[in-house]
Amino acid sequence: MGDLLLVRHGETEWSATGRHTGRTDIPLTAEGEAEARALAPFFAGRAPAFVLTSPLRRARRTAELAGLPGAGTDEDLREWDYGGYEGLTTARIHGTRPDWSLWRDGVPAHADGRPGENAADVGRRADRVLARIRPLLADSAEDGVVVAHAHLLRVLTARYLGLPPADGRLFLLATATVGRLSTEHGLPVIAGWNQRPLPREGSIA
Repeated sequence: MGDLLLVRHGETEWSATGRHTGRTDIPLTAEGEAEARALAPFFAGRAPAFVLTSPLRRARRTAELAGLPGAGTDEDLREWDYGGYEGLTTARIHGTRPDWSLWRDGVPAHADGRPGENAADVGRRADRVLARIRPLLADSAEDGVVVAHAHLLRVLTARYLGLPPADGRLFLLATATVGRLSTEHGLPVIAGWNQRPLPREGSIA
């Protein structure tokens, strides 16, 4: 049985400044592209059982630059829909709601009335993803790869471990890093987190 490798996309203008970036489809920065390219040695020589990405271009571009061509897209891998808080920083939100927590409180609706998501909503999407990929991992000795977004991947990790969706708050995930979800004695575990390839010998870290 293969493991599940989780890749958060590289830096964007909004992630660099702490703005909630849900469904807004913005590109990687130049630094984000460099971060994504730096992942290529991690995947060199691997033949994943599958590669799935969010349909948003920051995730698709990260997969491409990391050396994961031909990835399929999965709508359920989109980032948390932040509703009326899209594009805002937590500090700005706390200016009017000092005790607000995304994980506990969710978000208000968009200006046009469309609802955003709460942790349970994102958890249902993560559960659908896991239901689709578990048979693929069970039937392969190779690892599978998912390239997506911080909050979505944190919720997916919680659900993989059998935890409530809101417990994704426990798993801080940096841009352009890899997490490894595995099993030990038949039970789900985290085997690696926030991993990046080691610098080549002679290079400057």
